[in-house]
Amino acid sequence: MFNFTTLPPLSLYIHVPWCVRKCPYCDFNSHDNHISLPENDYIDALIRDLEQELPLVWGRSIQTIFIGGGTPSLFSAKAYERLFSAIRALLPLNHNAEITLEANPGTIEAERFKEYRDVGINRLSIGIQSFDVDALKALGRIHSDEQAIKAVEYAHDAGFDSFNLDLMFGLPGQDEKKARHDIETAIALAPPHLSYYQLTIEPNTLFYAKPPQLPDDDPIYDWQLANQERLAKAGYQQYETSAYAKAGHQCRHNRNYWQFGDYIGIGAGAHGKITSASPAQIQRRVKQKQPQAYIDTAGIPANLVDQQMITENEVGFEFMLNAMRLLEGVPTPLFQQYAGVPISTISAAMQEAEKLELIEHTIQHIRPTEKGQRYLNSLIELFLNA
Repeated sequence: MFNFTTLPPLSLYIHVPWCVRKCPYCDFNSHDNHISLPENDYIDALIRDLEQELPLVWGRSIQTIFIGGGTPSLFSAKAYERLFSAIRALLPLNHNAEITLEANPGTIEAERFKEYRDVGINRLSIGIQSFDVDALKALGRIHSDEQAIKAVEYAHDAGFDSFNLDLMFGLPGQDEKKARHDIETAIALAPPHLSYYQLTIEPNTLFYAKPPQLPDDDPIYDWQLANQERLAKAGYQQYETSAYAKAGHQCRHNRNYWQFGDYIGIGAGAHGKITSASPAQIQRRVKQKQPQAYIDTAGIPANLVDQQMITENEVGFEFMLNAMRLLEGVPTPLFQQYAGVPISTISAAMQEAEKLELIEHTIQHIRPTEKGQRYLNSLIELFLNA
């Protein structure tokens, strides 16, 4: 039986499912449509969706908000202002809440960034992916290298002192020189945060059906190490598998995920994880995926298409799947607090991971070793049947 010593922090994830054009590598719930967006209807649906979630989180406050997609920057600042007003009316929102909006360079302009800042969005995540024109074309991106640079300048000019750039490596036609150029260009633009990760081919994508020619894994790993070292010299501390930040600019929303925190998920195809003390349980919830079906059912039971309770046998794997992405790991007592079961339930897997030199474990802390970081999937698999 679960025994939670405290409930985890609570975040809010909001999904906006439309894009100008779906990228061939993207496996997120996104749909081509930027001409006739049902902005008002969708905001109404998000509000109804949130109202339906309220009984699960009475008395808890929202610490962070992340608006992802799709391309959320296709929606106006006025739409988000109305949504935020409704959120504040329904739930306590921390006065210092981190509120992040994903934006793509091909869909924004300087004035819109300022408007987003004025309605309370205080962090951006800008989908650059690369500054190389050939790589952008191969990835199906709608923006140019010049638009990518302009987007970062707009963010600075609009007063965003916290924002992220998404960059990928191991791209079609990429070599060591091009990979280093992306990193050097990013560093010169001085973003407070970088997400830097390898392109992977995911099922249900165009790249999966028609795989592009990618560089070999061995040189990719060498580029990664060299560019990680360059980022460190420039003051970017790696704190998660693919996240690097200047001091004070780690993403609080994503850290909540990795520390097995709770999050409400609203929007088409959104996922949520909610812990409750009475009854003592952890549930995962999934909403209608198709945008029109989501709008039509928001606020009624048919909107919830999947609801699963995490069992006591599964929770150790679920916790470690997230926590071991953090290079610093997590305090050992956090396992009992948020997983709701004693650390002894995964002791056999912990011992095996220590034997393989994949983790370091004391009474105070659990963290992956450098070897564990490199072979993260192997480390996590040890806890699958723990």
